[in-house]
Amino acid sequence: MQSILKNLGIDSTNLGTFNGRWMGSDAKLDAVSPIDGKVIATVAQATVEEYEQTVAAAQEAFESWQLLPAPKRGDVVRRLGNALREHKADLGALVTIEMGKIRAEGEGEVQEMIDICDFAVGLSRQLYGLTMHSERPGHRMYEQWHPLGVVGVISAFNFPVAVWSWNAALSAVCGNATLWKPSSKTPLTAIATTKIAQRVCEQCGVDPAIFSLVIGRGSTIGEELINDKRIPLVSATGSCRMGYRIGEVVGNRLGRTILELGGNNAIIVTPNANMDMAVRAILFGAVGTAGQRCTSTRRIIVHESIEQDLVNRLLAAYKQIKIGNPLNEGTLMGPMIDTDAVKTMQSAIGRIKEEGGEVLYGGEPLSGDTYSGNCYVTPCIARAKNEFKIVQEETFAPILYIIRYSDLDEAIAKHNGVPQGLSSAIFTENLLEAEKFLGCAGSDCGIANVNIGTSGAEIGGAFGGEKETGGGRESGSDSWKAYMRRQTNTINYTRELPLAQGIKFGD
Repeated sequence: MQSILKNLGIDSTNLGTFNGRWMGSDAKLDAVSPIDGKVIATVAQATVEEYEQTVAAAQEAFESWQLLPAPKRGDVVRRLGNALREHKADLGALVTIEMGKIRAEGEGEVQEMIDICDFAVGLSRQLYGLTMHSERPGHRMYEQWHPLGVVGVISAFNFPVAVWSWNAALSAVCGNATLWKPSSKTPLTAIATTKIAQRVCEQCGVDPAIFSLVIGRGSTIGEELINDKRIPLVSATGSCRMGYRIGEVVGNRLGRTILELGGNNAIIVTPNANMDMAVRAILFGAVGTAGQRCTSTRRIIVHESIEQDLVNRLLAAYKQIKIGNPLNEGTLMGPMIDTDAVKTMQSAIGRIKEEGGEVLYGGEPLSGDTYSGNCYVTPCIARAKNEFKIVQEETFAPILYIIRYSDLDEAIAKHNGVPQGLSSAIFTENLLEAEKFLGCAGSDCGIANVNIGTSGAEIGGAFGGEKETGGGRESGSDSWKAYMRRQTNTINYTRELPLAQGIKFGD
């Protein structure tokens, strides 16, 4: 582990604020690994004064960065992607050490960063506007997109680096500076990533404050950020409760938000499903990252005629899951993020039983030398009803609810009958069932899949959801537009001054 930290520039004590230079003089924050409960390193958090300095530096960096042609900005992002390639193994390992996801998922997260950088490089030559025909003779009308300013990014612990890159890479080619407030549970990955970006900027001769960092408490630094009128856009990933707060505060100052909040993702399994594929997709969706993805599979809505067959297959698969140190080869499920997460899971299992549900497998905390740190659990399968209050909530844990249905209309109604609307899937080889699920009266989620699971979205499509998921979109497609301001332009190339709608005003 020490060689990994050294390669990434992580010391035993680290400064948690970067605005062209490193600083941090507030209380120390311990970065604790859920693998064994030990402190990896400490971080000096930002004071409000240091936050102010960082915003000022980011603003100054933006003033010059926005004037750089977009393809030149894209070249800086290209170099960032190459630097991430060089550090993929070490940074992926640090994600595993600090967050607890298995090594393959940690490196996969860094690959997402690389992929979005590649996407952004191409995008830097495609920030297209439209031309429109004017109703007035001798006039040309078109739209263009301009940089927005300093973009605030608030990320969660479960994807400690990828979510930053989704925002920062696109924001950078759009001409913005980024101010990143990462989760206090995963500060070291943020510091390591920012140091990589700093070196790239310095090598390219651009102000490294375009990728600024501020690590601090949500009650102080977080509140400063969301109330700051100098930050026109706040992109935040986290709980619905957090999203309500950010949406209210930023909206009250007429700022913009990109909110990526909770998911309560379901897979409908019909009698026409390929059961082998369905089981594999459910297993990764429910158990991957110890159930701590916003796209994790939480509900299985299965036809009553195949319910027991599916349950039997899942029970057999769950019993083979290797739980343990996520750095070890062969481990499929590592620890949860901390002991509080384990307690939350245990409370949810108690509520399942109280509401009349039945635990079919797992849910127990694990202890002993193999599971030091007390953050390990067995994944849980439970029979439940969609209307249970606990089922209506997102429990950020490896709990999978089995819910039966009798016809597809009922299945879709149950699927949509939760407050969240992020990711969804149906397993069927029946074209009519698939198309109905994808139609306007089908899934109400931002992501709807056929014969693949709910988890593991590609960067090429817009990512996000509806209802309490927040409505934001990040990553691919035209998500870049959220990071820019649209401007409509009309040019009159005559010496006449006709008004729109044929209005006559004066002689």
